[in-house]
Amino acid sequence: MLLLSSIHIFGIDLAFILFAATLIGVALFHHKTLEVALIGLATVLLYKLLCTDFQLVHHLHHEGKDLLNLFALLLGFAVLADHFEHSGIPAKLPHYLPDDWKGGFVLLILAFILSAFLDNIAATMIAGGIAHVVFKKKLHIGYLAGIVAASNAGGSGSVLGDTTTTMMWIDGIAIKDVLHAYAAAVPALIISGIIASIQQHKHQPILKDEIVTAKISTRRLAVSLMILAGAIATNIAFDFPAIGVWAAILVGSLIITTHWQVVRHALSGALFLLSLVLCASMMPVDELPAASWQTAFGLGFLSSVFDNIPLTKLALTQGGYDWGVLAFAVGFGGSMVWFGSSAGVALSNIYPEVKSVFAWVKNGWHVIMAYVVSFFIMLAVFGWEPHPPHKVVPADTEQSNQH
Repeated sequence: MLLLSSIHIFGIDLAFILFAATLIGVALFHHKTLEVALIGLATVLLYKLLCTDFQLVHHLHHEGKDLLNLFALLLGFAVLADHFEHSGIPAKLPHYLPDDWKGGFVLLILAFILSAFLDNIAATMIAGGIAHVVFKKKLHIGYLAGIVAASNAGGSGSVLGDTTTTMMWIDGIAIKDVLHAYAAAVPALIISGIIASIQQHKHQPILKDEIVTAKISTRRLAVSLMILAGAIATNIAFDFPAIGVWAAILVGSLIITTHWQVVRHALSGALFLLSLVLCASMMPVDELPAASWQTAFGLGFLSSVFDNIPLTKLALTQGGYDWGVLAFAVGFGGSMVWFGSSAGVALSNIYPEVKSVFAWVKNGWHVIMAYVVSFFIMLAVFGWEPHPPHKVVPADTEQSNQH
């Protein structure tokens, strides 16, 4: 006999406990993240089907378009990042770097700017690759934290620059409603970036003169721009930016060779994020803390240890946030611990020494300081301007929350 009553432990719905256990498992077993996410999804789904009147088909009908869009965008942005990386521009950038600590800071500014147009993972990997060369493979952990922070900051106010803001865009949040995240992102870049660059200069000065120049591929650059334009155009026209991204990728493949293997390499990461997002979409949102700047501020710290993708999904389902404030909080907040954002996890594959929470916090303390100071700068400038819930919660979620 099925129990149509949700289970609570110490007043907390079991769905949240299972979800939290999944996120903890992701943090602890970072080499098996996809497996942990899939097990967590299966466990939450089994609980919802057996212990509530949750209707899976109805739920997928409501969420399916956004999930498909997100999945296609994650794979498409991997192709975009590859085209840009091989356009020759990243190889030329080091020649414009100053010779002292300011060279490291300019590199962080470049990561910030790139992340506004590329996925923050791509911006992190490009900046990390340049730093790997110009600093002779001797990078201070505080500077590595600075690279992740700069990339996450740059993406926080752009719907193209971070998976969390892309999710907001897909969910119906206007581009202008996240732009003011830059009121915090820019001060965060300055605070964290300057300190991180001085740390790196003392650890290993920049040696940019040994970089070999590369030829610019105008065709790859053109395809990169075409993909970005396609995303914006089809989001406006069809509320489905993935259509434009993949149309541009396919047309681009007729112009220049596309490295399709990057799609295969991005597949596991996309499935991982999709699993967490689907898991988050099944949470009883009426039991979350009320949307407020205090909640958003706390979510920033929470995103440093829990993946910010599902946290963003929960906030979108709940509604009522100032989306620019939330975008900065969950975007930049994930920089405070190495596994708090996908960009940090990606960088750890190149620099395994960052896989220590103690070392990251000890050397990257400036990221935490930058988050706190910059968050309140943004509040002082723009205040807290919440938007009303923009989507109707599906009937199956409302019903399951009442049991």
